[in-house]
Amino acid sequence: MGLRLILTRHAKSSWDDPLLDDIERTLNTRGQRDADRVGLWLSAKGYHPDQAMISVARRTQETWSRIQETASTGDMECLFHQGLYLASSDRILQQLRSATAKTVILIAHNPGIGDFAARFASRLPPHPDFARYPTCATTVFDVAADSWSHIRFGQNTVLDFCIPRDLSD
Repeated sequence: MGLRLILTRHAKSSWDDPLLDDIERTLNTRGQRDADRVGLWLSAKGYHPDQAMISVARRTQETWSRIQETASTGDMECLFHQGLYLASSDRILQQLRSATAKTVILIAHNPGIGDFAARFASRLPPHPDFARYPTCATTVFDVAADSWSHIRFGQNTVLDFCIPRDLSD
């Protein structure tokens, strides 16, 4: 196996406190449950990241914490990137080129992450919600490059895609 990317949009966040800065918003109850579901799905499918690249937003960090716990990934390098906060697809590609492990999970935000998923894939999956890339949507790619520094858009195979609504407890 070569390089693999697990690309996840953060889970559903709370809008309960209108005075809270966007970067500080936490997950709501549904988001917590959905992140747990995705973690269990990753574990059941055998998708085990070696490195995590996470936006600095609280909701992305909380999504990662819940996925890590339910997927039982254990200790691994986790990098929090300011550059992934509300990043465009081009910025996500630039950040991902600094990855160092074989299997990387990257958690960020829409619209950039949905655009990145569509542009990164060589062929889009037939799932009706892929283009929308809803909260906690997760795509697993086999990466068509020998090193992260050489990754390109449009060349990578989608192995799997899920949204929490498709997963049962």
